[in-house]
Amino acid sequence: MSFINIRKIPSPEEVVEMTPLPKHLEKIKKQRDNELIDIFKGNSDKLILIIGPCSADDEDSVCDYVTRLAKINEKVKDTLFIVPRIYTGKPRTTGAGYKGMLHQPDPEKAPNILEGILSIRKMNIRAISETYLTAADEMLYPYNLPFVSDLLTYIAIGARSVENQQHRLTASGIDVPVGMKNPTSGDLTVMFNSILAAQSSHDFIYNGYEVKTSGNPYVHGILRGSVNKHGDNVPNYHYEDLTRASDMYAKGNYQNPALIIDTNHSNSKKCFYEQPRIVKEVMHNRKYNKTLKNIIKGFMIESYIVEGNQKIDEHIYGKSITDPCLGWEATEELIYYIAERI
Repeated sequence: MSFINIRKIPSPEEVVEMTPLPKHLEKIKKQRDNELIDIFKGNSDKLILIIGPCSADDEDSVCDYVTRLAKINEKVKDTLFIVPRIYTGKPRTTGAGYKGMLHQPDPEKAPNILEGILSIRKMNIRAISETYLTAADEMLYPYNLPFVSDLLTYIAIGARSVENQQHRLTASGIDVPVGMKNPTSGDLTVMFNSILAAQSSHDFIYNGYEVKTSGNPYVHGILRGSVNKHGDNVPNYHYEDLTRASDMYAKGNYQNPALIIDTNHSNSKKCFYEQPRIVKEVMHNRKYNKTLKNIIKGFMIESYIVEGNQKIDEHIYGKSITDPCLGWEATEELIYYIAERI
């Protein structure tokens, strides 16, 4: 029972200096950030798609996937704002299993967090340079955010982290939109308390400093379904769930009320192929109810090049090694379906 020092990790400032985002790409990111913020402000009617693999485990296939998205983006950019998922940390319920590229840049080799940090920066910078699309990632560990915060346009906080104080406080100082998922219990008050906390100013210790944050007005909720006491998945994307969340927004003092619908996880009952059906139901409800149309800003969808998932040692290019995902043909069809029905 002890901590064993493996290697010294450079500071975030040192890492960024080692792998900087080129100046012309900084401008692209700023433009993307502002466009996304305009959607959350209600100044744009575009629908947000946060879409991509469950976890980013291979640079070449991830960048290939993002390049495919970029080609579609050129056709749908008047109605959709596409944010590729480049998720580099994988939460594990029991602690066992592949924890993402941050921990293991090569899933079949031993963990190397320094190499992982450098790898995820290289992958994100490559994706931006090749596609001009900036990505989303999950803030699994607040301490790690400064290593990649200059690269991300959207940040999610997961169902098992949403009640954590450090996640809430850190989100209050982030300058891009942050999505708070409802907890696995399904208690929406936890999610809304997190939103309120992150929209407020705080003083705390962060990245070696005592800091003061201004609050993030673009923190919002993500509905991802829940798990009941029997271990059964319980969706929360149906009409009654959406109106309940909308009513909870209306009763509180929240800035820029917004919801993103996670179409996988407990909402799909972990059946990835249900995601298009869920999107279609939410699109119908959004069209039926004007309040929902205003508050539902988009979807979070898990997809990759090859549908399903695989074991780490199978080496099928573009296929998830964690949770199963939609394949590319179904993804392309779904994106065009959404774009035509905004």
